[in-house]
Amino acid sequence: MSERQNPVTDGVLMTFDEVRDRVLARLEGMTDAEYLWEPVPDCRTVRVGADGVSRADDRPEETPGRAPFTTIAWRAWHIGSDCLRGYGRLFGEEPATDVEQQLWPATAKESIAALAEDFARFRAHVVSLGDARLVAPMGPVAGPYADDSYLSLTTHAIDECAHHGAEIALLLDLCAHGLGPGRA
Repeated sequence: MSERQNPVTDGVLMTFDEVRDRVLARLEGMTDAEYLWEPVPDCRTVRVGADGVSRADDRPEETPGRAPFTTIAWRAWHIGSDCLRGYGRLFGEEPATDVEQQLWPATAKESIAALAEDFARFRAHVVSLGDARLVAPMGPVAGPYADDSYLSLTTHAIDECAHHGAEIALLLDLCAHGLGPGRA
C-alpha cells in the first residue's frame, strides 16, 4: 500500500469535492425563473443593468433579528465570485475590483458554469499548496488573518459552500412543491 503524499490536503479536498458535487447536482435542470425567483419583497439578486451587464446586488446590510433575503442567483454569486474567486487574492491572483467582483451571469445555465469554474479554480489553488503549506500561516497576504492557515481558509470555504448550497436547495425544494415558479 502506498502512502499518500498529502493526506491532510487529500482529506480536506475529499470533503470539498463532496460539497461541490452536491451543490452542482442540485442546480442541474434549474430554470431561469427559479434562479431569479424573489420569494419576498426586497430580495438581493442578480440584475441586468441599463448597460446590459448583469451584477449581483450589493451585500445586504445586517439588521439585528432580520437577515436580508437573497435569491438563488445572489447565493450562487456569493459562493462563486464573492467567496471562492475572491479568495484567489490569497493565492497570488490579482484581486478583483469592486465592480468586477459584482459581475455574475443572469441566467441559470451560465451561472452553473461560472460556479463550476470557481470551484475548480479554488480546488487547484488548494492542491498546489501541499500539506506543509496548507497548515502553515497564510502570512501578510491575508491581512488580519495572517496567522490563520490555508486549512482554516479551506474549511471556511467548505462551510460557506455547504451553508449557502443548502439554502439554494431549500429554495429549489419550495419551487418543486409549487411555492415558487414552476418548471417550463
